[in-house]
Amino acid sequence: MSRVDFDFYESEDPVWNPALLTIPVPGIRKMVNMAASMEDVIHLSIGQPGAPTPPHVVQSTVDALNAGQTGYTMDAGLPELLDALAEYYGERSGRPISPENILITTGATEAIYLALTAVSAPGREFIVPDPSFMLYAPLIRMNGGEVKYIPTRAENNHQLDPQEVIDAIDTNTHAIILNSPSNPTGTVYPRETVETIVQEAAYRGIYVISDEVYDHLIYDDRDYASVLSCCSDLDHVMVMSSFSKTFSMAGMRVGWLIASQGAIRKLRRYHMFTTTVANTPCQWGGVAALKGDRSFVKDTVNTYKKRRNRLVELVDETPFLEGYVPEGAFYMFPALPEGVNGNNVALRLLRETGVCTIAGDTFGESCRNALRFSYATSIENIERAFERIIPWMEKQDFG
Repeated sequence: MSRVDFDFYESEDPVWNPALLTIPVPGIRKMVNMAASMEDVIHLSIGQPGAPTPPHVVQSTVDALNAGQTGYTMDAGLPELLDALAEYYGERSGRPISPENILITTGATEAIYLALTAVSAPGREFIVPDPSFMLYAPLIRMNGGEVKYIPTRAENNHQLDPQEVIDAIDTNTHAIILNSPSNPTGTVYPRETVETIVQEAAYRGIYVISDEVYDHLIYDDRDYASVLSCCSDLDHVMVMSSFSKTFSMAGMRVGWLIASQGAIRKLRRYHMFTTTVANTPCQWGGVAALKGDRSFVKDTVNTYKKRRNRLVELVDETPFLEGYVPEGAFYMFPALPEGVNGNNVALRLLRETGVCTIAGDTFGESCRNALRFSYATSIENIERAFERIIPWMEKQDFG
């Protein structure tokens, strides 16, 4: 970690809001920064699509720039994009979705920020799978909320047991966080899991906040159960997604949040005090992504599936790693032997082999003996990485 990073995250200078101390040093950024100072590093670390953005999406964005579409949109977003998303989600979820149910945000990150910080408050408890994406818990805690983790395990493909979630609900429970497919595990929750949780939450008046950024990256012809297709109404759900992973538009920063019209009206006001509006020309690119040729998505899924299959084989060949078959996204989260510190293993792997992975404790409290591998890279890079990882692991003594 650089001196600047240390000063920012560790300083207790009273000028800073104490809530900032709830934000941990980002494990991903720590590893990537360290790798940047080294030579011949192979990255299994970064969750960013490597494929170029589809040409018709780029062209639509360029056309918008050339046409002078560089001002602010309406605060909820570009009307054409809101209409396209409403039509798209209406067809996909089998329920009517209106533009008034949607807020366009600066990537899914802002959507997650708005959803969690708008409803988090002292005394409110949030049920969160462990491991989970690193944004959720700090955003809840920044506003005084409390996190109750539900651990998942590699031997169970990191599936979430809906009965454990229900048993964890108490009088302080305010919301349940879902992320399917999951970052960091690649787990896809079956429809019965999502339906059971959503129905119980509705009965108890508890929100379900669902991060569905990887909803198109689903393998083996699995059914995908969005919260939108499992709820009777939108009164107690918020769903976030973006173009970043599906259409390789990560840097274009266009995401959205879907909820009841009442919730969207409140969140629009909040949104005006955060980023005001999302990138206007890139919103036009989003319209092209939804309205144009989507063969890119099918090709991308086939590519990731081949990479996943090869990664599963290589993890199975690696001593001390307990793998499984991830069903979506582009991550795998194998476990090391119980008691082994994954952070130490990740640091040593980087220093001694030049392979950059992410330690499990970046994503929760019960998974410190795990590593996250991203296969958003070529099969060639994955194979080169394991040509280093396997002999290194064979020399270890984790007994």
